[in-house]
Amino acid sequence: MINVKSLKFDADQKLLDYVEKKVGKIEKFFDNLGDIDVTLSLSPEPDNKNVRLQTRFPGEDLVIERNAKTFEEAVTEAVDAMKEKIVRAKERRFDK
Repeated sequence: MINVKSLKFDADQKLLDYVEKKVGKIEKFFDNLGDIDVTLSLSPEPDNKNVRLQTRFPGEDLVIERNAKTFEEAVTEAVDAMKEKIVRAKERRFDK
């Protein structure tokens, strides 16, 4: 399940749909993930959007944060980084 929070602003439906679509790909990537928490926030710097993804992989918490000029760009970068992190975690887990 994907939980989206927007801090100090109201995310419009278009952004929420984009987040659901992109982050949903992570769920298909590995079956045993816990809920995926997505936090959208505005950084103090102008035109800087922050996205934080957090999920529970069996045995560890995975957290990724990315900043970009747009939320869409930050979400895409965070999802790509999370996929890589999951692959590394799977390799560590199954190489034991």
